[in-house]
Amino acid sequence: MKNLYLLFLISIGIYISSCSTAKPAANTSSHTGNVKNLPKKNNNSISKIPSPPSEIKSTVILKEKIPLRTINTKNVNVNELVTFSETLIGTPYLWAGTTPAKGFDCSGFIYYVFNKYKIIVPRSSKDFTNAGKEVSTLSSKRGDIILFTGYDINSGVVGHMGIITKNDNGYLQFIHSASSTDGGVMISKMNGYFIPRFVKVIRIFPSL
Repeated sequence: MKNLYLLFLISIGIYISSCSTAKPAANTSSHTGNVKNLPKKNNNSISKIPSPPSEIKSTVILKEKIPLRTINTKNVNVNELVTFSETLIGTPYLWAGTTPAKGFDCSGFIYYVFNKYKIIVPRSSKDFTNAGKEVSTLSSKRGDIILFTGYDINSGVVGHMGIITKNDNGYLQFIHSASSTDGGVMISKMNGYFIPRFVKVIRIFPSL
């Protein structure tokens, strides 16, 4: 009888012990199942969103006094003019060049594009320094002119220029004729090369 009683107690103990270990296992399984049904978080999603650009401020100190200049853009459609300039992409760079047949330097490219619409502009990039109305990079528009120093950041003189083709919420693109190895007429973005050389954006089309 004693042996039967002991056997009964041992079997009860085993049952209780097995329930206590099985219960957490069941909860863990249930918890894991719930996690699988939740949408996965993308930890990189925030880092991939670009921060809004701030206005680009020039750090260039101009060293020459350039006269004010008014440019009569007549009634030319600014978008048409910029679209025409984009047809010249791929034209090679040529110092002092003013024709697509031979090539352009930066101001020669601007001169040729505006001359196509009978708009008289300076032949030298330096002479654009005080032309039109200065506008911020954030408020610049397609057709505005962007001015830079040349290769020498400390020259204090405008030595390069282009036409803004796009302002995507502060991210600027401009068309210009560059003298780099793979240069010629191209569209570029503001980057670590151009930002230190940035002088200003000028608006010569009153319609903008």
